[in-house]
Amino acid sequence: MSELPVVFVGVATLDAIAVVPHLPAPDERQVADDMAFAGGGPAATAAVAAVRLGLRDVSFVGSVGDDDEGTRILAGLRAEGVDVSAVRRVPRTRSQTSVVLVERDSGTRAICTRDVPALRVEPGSPAAAKIRGAAWVHVDHLGWPAVAALIDLSDTRRPLLSVDAGNPIPALRHEAIDLFVPTMDALRRACGDLEPSALLDAALRAGVRRVVATMGADGAMAAAADGTRCGVPAYPAEILSTLGAGDVFHGALLAAVVRGEPLPSCLGYAAAAAALSCRALDGRSAIPGHDEVVAALAA
Repeated sequence: MSELPVVFVGVATLDAIAVVPHLPAPDERQVADDMAFAGGGPAATAAVAAVRLGLRDVSFVGSVGDDDEGTRILAGLRAEGVDVSAVRRVPRTRSQTSVVLVERDSGTRAICTRDVPALRVEPGSPAAAKIRGAAWVHVDHLGWPAVAALIDLSDTRRPLLSVDAGNPIPALRHEAIDLFVPTMDALRRACGDLEPSALLDAALRAGVRRVVATMGADGAMAAAADGTRCGVPAYPAEILSTLGAGDVFHGALLAAVVRGEPLPSCLGYAAAAAALSCRALDGRSAIPGHDEVVAALAA
């Protein structure tokens, strides 16, 4: 497996998750079918997926508070083999936590989260050294501004950039993005009500090298500047909750890209890993390993 250093920059949370018969009405009290407490966050969960799927040199850069939740967030990442030595603990600040309600029959969810301040990476900090020394840097909506402010995006010697664009990211520099991963709905909001293939074309014209658009239960589609086009349906799997599945998709996709797999193989690999992760209530505990994904694809 690859020894290339890969850094994930952005959000890490602690989630409280409950499965309920239906999303509650005002003042309604429900008895949950099940509850779980687990780490979350787009970039942090993608980092966990990358380690589970075989990448060995994986770091997470972000910030947490100096509270008990921050300690638990970092402990969860360390236990998975993610390097958190460059995470900043902010004094007198509360860590980001979320309450997630998952509707039992549909798998849809409602999320209420505590906001956190913008992520800052000081130029001379250990976090800056991690980012500048990486082969790949993956960012979410919180990570992009910090990384864009730190490195010269026009420098050909900079790390390759992977962007989780499921959430809006102001001032995004598409021409600097090597792997662009929005949802198809996010592309449609940005580019208009076009056919999926036309939306991929629009992303390529904006300057990204590769675009992979996820479509939930309809799978994913991808296109690259070299003319590659491909798509995969959603991988069939037993689904308890889709929480974190998109984040697992990003981590698995990048793991396959780092290993040098062709784009169609990367797409199928990520779709299978994401689907298998839906077997658990939380977004991390059922993330598969590399061999399990390969076996599932072979079957």
